[in-house]
Amino acid sequence: MVLCEELHFTRASEKIGISQPTLSLQIRAIEQELGTPLFDRIGKRIALTEAGRILLEHGREIFHSLENAVHKIEELREYQGGHVSVGVLPAELDYRFTPLFIDFHKSFPAIHLNLSASTVEITKQVLDNEVDVGITMLLLPDSRLVSIPLYCEEYVLVVSENHPLARYESISLAELRDMPMVMYARQFLGRKLLENHCQKHGFQLNVVVETTTGPSLFYFVKENIGATLQPLPLSQALKDPALRLIKIHDHPPEREIGIIYRADKHLGFAVQKFIETVEEKLKHN
Repeated sequence: MVLCEELHFTRASEKIGISQPTLSLQIRAIEQELGTPLFDRIGKRIALTEAGRILLEHGREIFHSLENAVHKIEELREYQGGHVSVGVLPAELDYRFTPLFIDFHKSFPAIHLNLSASTVEITKQVLDNEVDVGITMLLLPDSRLVSIPLYCEEYVLVVSENHPLARYESISLAELRDMPMVMYARQFLGRKLLENHCQKHGFQLNVVVETTTGPSLFYFVKENIGATLQPLPLSQALKDPALRLIKIHDHPPEREIGIIYRADKHLGFAVQKFIETVEEKLKHN
């Protein structure tokens, strides 16, 4: 597995703490047992053969199964302990989930909670077993994942108190056409959702500033550089008197937030209790 990652015998042998000749002998022994090469050797370079790719794929599954077995055994030793790692959207962590995580810790102090704020890689983190569960936008179905919807919320237009639309209670989606906008960068899931929604209704957002942090985005808006589109509950949580929230009355963009985890993952005590807690607090809000 390490050699597949490194594709270099010397680096791989150093990484796993054995000599290069020993590693070469082990690989040759596996190839002799299988009756086919696993690597093409081109000088000092190597590349996976088709057989090597198949063994790598099944090797990953084997290590995943072993990891599940270890987690089950750990539960026998410490039934109410364990750990849970969570990938969560940064804004959700800042404005909605931190109080919930604090309550969870108070209820289960023996469970180690590891939180990772990520803007674009939560699904990949879950699939790569970097986190146990993800809290993110639910987009296209994926047979590799279990998805638990939690809540759906609409986007609103957020403007400065000095913006020409500051006194409006609502506008139509079409009025966003050509309006200067401050938005998160294109790789953000929310940005992609909004771009697709506007394109479906016949126009593109006129983005004049892109940024990667919430405080920066809202600072630009307060300075009247442009307006922005943000989820209503998040915008309300700011409680900023310099901002105005304007609903979109005809075709408001919406996002669905939910929990995701690998369909083949063993859910230990800690992860089960975490999911139950999040569902109980948020699913019917």
